[in-house]
Amino acid sequence: MVTQAKAPKKKESKFKKLFIDEIKDIYWAEKHLVKALPKMSKGATSSKLSDAIDQHLEETKTHVSRLEEVFGILGLKPQAKKCDAMAGLVKEAESILEDTDADTMVRDAGIIIASQKVEHYEIASYGSLVAFAKKMGLKEAASLLSKTLDEEKATDKGLTKLATSEINEEAAAA
Repeated sequence: MVTQAKAPKKKESKFKKLFIDEIKDIYWAEKHLVKALPKMSKGATSSKLSDAIDQHLEETKTHVSRLEEVFGILGLKPQAKKCDAMAGLVKEAESILEDTDADTMVRDAGIIIASQKVEHYEIASYGSLVAFAKKMGLKEAASLLSKTLDEEKATDKGLTKLATSEINEEAAAA
């Protein structure tokens, strides 16, 4: 009788551990945004801005689902780790709502600033996660993360267009 020796369990690399840690971080961030975005939409004066935020809310729900797929690819149960950066960005957005007058384009300009800070954080996070996934040969995870990265970039561009085409002009005239 021939017995096969079990292959030693491969230790996870520190790089992969960092990747997983950052997936947990952005998972918390996206779930937190699902709760925060409705407040931003409600606080907006411009219906175009409110609609843009509502659209991003729906995309953010998809981002949460995609991250859950990435956890599955990694053989892990979805787990969130508090993202201090996103917590701070959302707190800053809430301060803008508190510190600006309702029903003004000045508030909307502030909402766009806060929203773009969030988008830039997400773009940086997803950009790195895509690169990590590709480096580790996790093609399916890289593809999922790339879709989200593309959506975050599109949202950022849409916010810029909205700000520069109308909201900033009206806010500056106030």
